[in-house]
Amino acid sequence: MNVHLEYAPEVRLALDEGRPVIALESTIISHGFPYPANVQCALEAERVAREEGVTPATIAIIGGKLKVGLSAEEIEHLGTAGGAVAKASRRDIPVLVAAGADGATTVAGTMVVAALAGIRVFATGGIGGVHRGAHSSMDVSADLLELSRTEVAVVCAGAKSILDIGLTLEVLETHGVPVIGYRTDELPAFYTRTSGHDVDWRLDSAEEIADVVRARRELGMGGGTVIANPIPEQYALDPELVDEWISAALLAASSAGVHGKAITPFLLALIHDLSGGSSEEANKQLVYNNVRLASRIARAL
Repeated sequence: MNVHLEYAPEVRLALDEGRPVIALESTIISHGFPYPANVQCALEAERVAREEGVTPATIAIIGGKLKVGLSAEEIEHLGTAGGAVAKASRRDIPVLVAAGADGATTVAGTMVVAALAGIRVFATGGIGGVHRGAHSSMDVSADLLELSRTEVAVVCAGAKSILDIGLTLEVLETHGVPVIGYRTDELPAFYTRTSGHDVDWRLDSAEEIADVVRARRELGMGGGTVIANPIPEQYALDPELVDEWISAALLAASSAGVHGKAITPFLLALIHDLSGGSSEEANKQLVYNNVRLASRIARAL
């Protein structure tokens, strides 16, 4: 057992008994929503998993420990501390562990810890990717490289709308990461159900997706799988409005000199303001929808 891992009792018991477990990230708690909406979202995501008969393991770094499952008090701590908690991707994990510090794990960071803990399915909101203007900024999310090497299936609502989705798919293809659309031929774009870009494969059941994940493991291919799950239609936002908000947010970010790991929280917060809060509800609902699908895939596995 890795000495840096610390399991919540219900997660340890579920893994020992061979019952399904899914990973959940913690950046959405510290950097995704304002308090108390962040805590409410995290607790509701866990409730949805349990309702599906699956044990949720929200992952974070607390006091230098890689926590596999959080208590309600730890979720509250991350929520109230907010942006003061470091975003933890792969590169940040050893520094935070050595320092005995706290960290909210990104998609990449959550994948690292989930794989160490033996958890193979992870539900998030949307993956990171190639940022718009990357030809000059070289801003490409570590999520994409993590997907190429870490064997965790990631259920998401596609790539975040703020990204260059076409280039994001090109990078995933280059690294051999399959992108599966759940009941869709087109990659969703977070707040919207469509992006204008096709997925690699369409599958219409959790069992079919589980078969692919199992086959990749049996073939020893390594790397992750992207399962793109469109936001429920009743919560999807108007694509034209979303594009307007993104354009305004990108201009504001450029004017403020925001870049690197700060760019995504900045853009999402500004889109929240421009949307009058409607983007927050959409974000929550797509997360819960992804937790449901991830839970069914974990059960099928």
